[in-house]
Amino acid sequence: MRLLTTTILAAAALPAYAADPDLTVFDWAGFEEPSIFQSYIDTHGDSPTYAFYGDDDEAFQKVASGFKADVIHPCSQMVGKYRDAGLIEPWDTSRIPNFDQIEDRFLDSEVFRDDQGVWFIPTDWGATAIAYNTETVPAEDVASLNVFTDPKYQNRTSLPDSSDDVWALAYLATGVTDWSEVSDEQFAAAAAWLREAHLNVAAYWADPSEQAQLMASGAVDVAWSWNDGVVYLQEDDYPVGFQREAAEGSSTFFCGYVNAKGGPGSEDKAYDFINAWLEPAAAKALLDTIGYGHTSAEAMATIADEPAVAEGLAEIEAPVLAQTPNDPELRQRQLAEFEKIKAGF
Repeated sequence: MRLLTTTILAAAALPAYAADPDLTVFDWAGFEEPSIFQSYIDTHGDSPTYAFYGDDDEAFQKVASGFKADVIHPCSQMVGKYRDAGLIEPWDTSRIPNFDQIEDRFLDSEVFRDDQGVWFIPTDWGATAIAYNTETVPAEDVASLNVFTDPKYQNRTSLPDSSDDVWALAYLATGVTDWSEVSDEQFAAAAAWLREAHLNVAAYWADPSEQAQLMASGAVDVAWSWNDGVVYLQEDDYPVGFQREAAEGSSTFFCGYVNAKGGPGSEDKAYDFINAWLEPAAAKALLDTIGYGHTSAEAMATIADEPAVAEGLAEIEAPVLAQTPNDPELRQRQLAEFEKIKAGF
């Protein structure tokens, strides 16, 4: 039973999956799935050594504090923070044959590429929406994001222990679909909504396997979820729905790899790893194991007809808040406020 495979301890930021000693990948738990980077294994005989984290801010703090890795897997809104701190260096795209297959929309920011080079290789993307038990939660209850504040679900919900994702939820719930410009009034309204939602939270999940376990155990009925939590539940025949078209909408995000400055391993193997990720065959593995889409147009074309794409990745008619790079000061303000809310203040 996949849900019983514990990944939470990996967040200690120590190599939790020791393999090829010449390449250390600092990543989200779950992305160590070998089929996603199969050509790396075919070439070198083993997976990279992995260390894991639970959220982007935690990962940054550990790297800033001296943790050494060769490549890191942040989501888009964190790339600027790594750049500003001098923790990463540009990629040489002449060594990445499939770089040109990455859709332009995933590179449309000077944070990702500028006259100094390409700082970020986008690889994967997904959605954050309502996962719910279809046997205990009526469809009409998840027609609105206010299911998270409904007294009916007190102690029956779970939210991610991730500032970006909970603020995406709160902004959507209070009518904001673009977080590039957020007024003080909008911030205050979202914070008030989050405080109300906090009253219903049984637990904040640290990674998708924990979120899926919370639901599979019956501890919660409704969660703000990434695609992978839903995939894990489906694999265990749990009656899960994924509501991306609540009246107020849902969120999207994309992530990728940065080249850590002063990494202890092999730069050649770092490029082999990225090139394995960008092969078209990686898309099917990524979709099947985690439920995410690929940033390569060529790769996505290989899975266009898959039912999982229609269910969790297709365009929707409801509003969408895209988690793209936003004001670093706003992110810090959100993070500080979220910590207060979790503490009950």
